[in-house]
Amino acid sequence: MSIDSLLSSPLGPPACEKDAKALQFIEDMTKNVDEVQRRVLEEILSQNADTEYLRKFQLNGATDRDTFKSKVPVVTYEDLHPEIQRIANGDRSPILSAHPISEFLTSSGTSAGERKLMPTIREEMDRRQKLYSLLMPVMNLYVPGLDKGKGLYFLFVKAETKTPGGLVARPVLTSYYNSEQFKTRPYDPYNVYTSPNEAILCVDSFQSMYTQMLCGLLMREEVLRVGAVFASGLLRAIRFLQLHWKQLADDISTGTLNPKITDPSLRECISKIVEPNPELSEFITGECSAENWEGIITRIWPNTKYLEVIVTGAMAQYIPTLEYYGGGLPLSCTMYASSECYFGLNLKPMSKPSEVSYTCMPNMCYYEFLPHDPNAPALSRDSPPRLVDLADVEAGKQYELIITTYAGLCRYRVGDILQVTGFYNSTPQFRFIRRKNVLLSIESDKTDEAELQKAIENASALLREFNTSVVEYTSYADAKSIPGHYVIYWELLVKDQENSPSHEVLNQCCLAMEESMNSVYRQSRVADNSIGPLEIRVVKNGTFEELMDYAISRGASINQYKVPRCVNFTPIMELLDSRVVSVHFSPAAPHWNPEQRRC
Repeated sequence: MSIDSLLSSPLGPPACEKDAKALQFIEDMTKNVDEVQRRVLEEILSQNADTEYLRKFQLNGATDRDTFKSKVPVVTYEDLHPEIQRIANGDRSPILSAHPISEFLTSSGTSAGERKLMPTIREEMDRRQKLYSLLMPVMNLYVPGLDKGKGLYFLFVKAETKTPGGLVARPVLTSYYNSEQFKTRPYDPYNVYTSPNEAILCVDSFQSMYTQMLCGLLMREEVLRVGAVFASGLLRAIRFLQLHWKQLADDISTGTLNPKITDPSLRECISKIVEPNPELSEFITGECSAENWEGIITRIWPNTKYLEVIVTGAMAQYIPTLEYYGGGLPLSCTMYASSECYFGLNLKPMSKPSEVSYTCMPNMCYYEFLPHDPNAPALSRDSPPRLVDLADVEAGKQYELIITTYAGLCRYRVGDILQVTGFYNSTPQFRFIRRKNVLLSIESDKTDEAELQKAIENASALLREFNTSVVEYTSYADAKSIPGHYVIYWELLVKDQENSPSHEVLNQCCLAMEESMNSVYRQSRVADNSIGPLEIRVVKNGTFEELMDYAISRGASINQYKVPRCVNFTPIMELLDSRVVSVHFSPAAPHWNPEQRRC
């Protein structure tokens, strides 16, 4: 490749020849978006033509868009659950995909409180790897010199299970980190981690976090970027450092490894890295023993150029805390993905979180978009929705994302609400607005209104013997504590003051609510420690009437007013907190067992 072509990318001058090829791929894909989408749908329908699912819609070998849209319905996870159940139970016939289902990727909880199982095929890993390979070439356009150091990324695997039919079920990132594409990835000077694979792949969250933090401290001068998948994950790492810096400093001072690190391969790997460094230990002690942790990331890792974390959607609540610990470092969101499919990347990765837009790569799947109007009536089978193709969305409008994948999902409603912010070449760029119907979220958990209502009902059952009931409630996800946790405001009707529920009973109500949450929430509480104990704040009688009065004073209709089941507006929070009469926390972790799950 000539020097002229290296400098010719419309995105900017590539850092190296490998980057030039990646940037040219982005150009090729985004210039011909409708043609690429036509070809992708044709490939998917040709590949899966003889599957049981597509045969029942009598496409008769057709691969064109018009036939596909007229015959194949838009579906939800619940619609596909019978087919997915059969695959999970061991049916190896081509039900959804002509290619064998290699594993299930676990997504967020369903309304029944269990993880969704997303079927995937081995070939999808290559598509994901292709998208990953585009991230650093784009970042190198904005941040020079990333080949001169390393990235301190806190990456973790989560629990795996097997379905009754023997297929592995695990989160999509756990699948990726365990893949040969990740474990045997070629050396790339622009993408070197401080954490060895052994630390990332250790299933014990304490040992994994401890050794990743230890490596990051040992290589502090080499660290050029710090990150985690979610903003909450990076803040959890900072909290871990607050709790364990003394042990880490001792290890560095003596050149030994904490005896709590018991995993043999991990211990062997890290023992080769740790050497006595009293000067570094003294520095860490000086920084971490101080009360003020503002800017701690730049103080400990002084060469850090940016923080790479997802801070869009529900993660936006963590931005102020990240800015506090990060000393004003830029926050970078690089890609948009889900368990169902990987979608696109941020072509301006150093943009402000409020301005982040993702360019959907048209080679990843076949996209359709349902125009989103929160005031429109629900869809019915009798009046199927009119969907818009990727090339036909309009700037400024919001849409619900619907995808057709190589792994066999056809016209599947992902549940993400996106807004078109503009175009790169002929390809639209989207801002992630929110997950549809999600009320509360701290990390990968997603709790909707129906689930919260059920949890309230189960917990309030403990109040019956005290002749007490929950009159009203609302909630919010508290991201100021680390880890974050759910806060539930209760207004109680106590009919017998002589027999009112005790502090301990209300603590048990917190636990009863947690036991009612889905498995994603409970795993985050028990195994991942990424969510703190649920909190109930009991407020004075009449508080929710005051809340209504406040809403009406700001223009709400008294006839149409409904108590918001989740709040985040500061004046409302201040009103509620000023009326709190008692505070209660879950006294124990809820039950969670990775082996006891339904499919």
